[in-house]
Amino acid sequence: MTITSSAFTDGGTIPVPYTYRGVRGGLNISLPFRWSDVPPGTRSFALSIVDPHPVAKYWVHWFVINIPKGTDSLAEGASGRGMPAGSKELLNTYGTKGYGGPEPPPGSGAHPYVVTLYALNVEKVELDEKTTLAQFDAALLGKMTGTASMTGHFGR
Repeated sequence: MTITSSAFTDGGTIPVPYTYRGVRGGLNISLPFRWSDVPPGTRSFALSIVDPHPVAKYWVHWFVINIPKGTDSLAEGASGRGMPAGSKELLNTYGTKGYGGPEPPPGSGAHPYVVTLYALNVEKVELDEKTTLAQFDAALLGKMTGTASMTGHFGR
């Protein structure tokens, strides 16, 4: 399985409009993604964007669960208004529902934003909106038919 974005290449820089509003020029527009080569037996997808930088301490920027099988993309700006029917966005570490773009502290260097798509063998995962990264990971354990990831960077 592969995942790509029309906004940045794997290992590249995330453009400013996709960053959080505290970044000069940041519009907090959710990133677009497209995926392919889905494993057989996939019944739904989940997606996460996490910043593992030591300063960020695994900051969650986006959790999405219950993306229906047959879906092969998330459009630019989909968070909060154009998500696939049945999908559910959870709270990010900012404390808001849906996408929360990069906003690394000035001077902390470029942070990695790891995007992971999970192909799952279940139609639904039951998780509370206030799910932690550990709870998210535990809920997907044993349900994955495959994963794909890419990393974008941003610093200021």
